This record gives sequence, structure tokens and C-alpha cells, in this order.
Amino acid sequence: MHRPVAMTSALLLFSLFAAGGSAIAQTPSASAADRTAKPAAEVEKILRGRYLVDSGACGDCHTPLKMGKSGPEPDLSRLLSGHPQGLVMPPAPTLPAGPWLVVSSATNTAWAGPWGVSFTANLTPDGATGLGRWTAKQFADTMRTGKHLGFGREILPPMPIPAYKHFNDTDLDAIFAYLQAIPPIKNRVLAPLPPAGAASSAKK
Repeated sequence: MHRPVAMTSALLLFSLFAAGGSAIAQTPSASAADRTAKPAAEVEKILRGRYLVDSGACGDCHTPLKMGKSGPEPDLSRLLSGHPQGLVMPPAPTLPAGPWLVVSSATNTAWAGPWGVSFTANLTPDGATGLGRWTAKQFADTMRTGKHLGFGREILPPMPIPAYKHFNDTDLDAIFAYLQAIPPIKNRVLAPLPPAGAASSAKK
């Protein structure tokens, strides 16, 4: 017996919500009618995007860690929202000479190394602080070129652009569809900081 497309879409959305991670079914901007009317192909694309985001470990850096009973754990109330805007980091520690090169914050959202200090971006569809005003093409261009919006500043470590740029167009479209489907979180992430000494050298 074949289910109608609308019913299949609704079941897929419910399954996605029940499994945790994405909260498409509780997105404030979407009514119940909008959700159940979503075409099955679009739902499947979002599910594929969620799989790629989860298996690509995007949440390891873009979802802040919090201290749980057994140690650090993802703060899912801030799913993929990047470095918390209220968390002001002190100057990065100076590492002694040796094999250690990079340090990260306890939230795993701020990283310091030879490139300076980078903060993981807000990937939620918030229009003011996240990807809400981005297009699928701008997202794909960013991933392909390693530059913000495809032409701006370089995307800094630890973002694994050398690996992610090999996603095909279908995968990048699915990832973007998933990121547009999760709840928007207003969180303005800091701009990256230059390496220590770079700012003073530039003034000379």
C-alpha cells in the first residue's frame, strides 16, 4: 500500500525530529500546514544534509560544548550557532617552542594558531547573524574557494576546507537545505583576530 506524498513527508519530518539533532518540526517560522505540505523530495534532501553535517562532524566545532555530568558535551540548545557572542576570550596563551602549535577554548569554538584567532561561525538560518540571507550558491562558493561568500576573507583553520571542497553540488545543496531548516539562533560571532604582533607591525 502506498502512502500519499504529503503523509510520507510528514512522517519523514517526524522521524527527523524524534531522532534529535534537527528541530525542523519546531521551527517557529513554519506552521504545521507548511511542514506537512513540504514535498517528499525536499524532506529527503534535508535528511541527506543532516547526515552529511553529522558525519562531517560540523557540530564538533560549530555547536558549543558545555560541561555535563561525564565531561564536555554538545549544548544542543545552541545547535550549530557557533562561538557564543557573550563568551569573551582572553588573549591566547603563548606556547613554548616545541611540537604544540594550536590551542582551543573549552567550548571548542575559538581556536588560536599561527593564523591568529578564529571563531566558529553561526550556521543557523538567523537573518542577522547566521546564514539566513545566504543563497545556496554563496554557500557552495564559500566551500569551494575557502573564501567568505566565495570572494571575501579566507576561511581560517580549523575549518577543513581542503576536505569539504570536494563535496559535489548535490551534497552541498543538501547541506545548505538542512542548515536552512534548523531553528535560527541569534548569535553574532566575533570576527577573526590577526596573529600576535601582526597589528602592530602593520602600523609601522
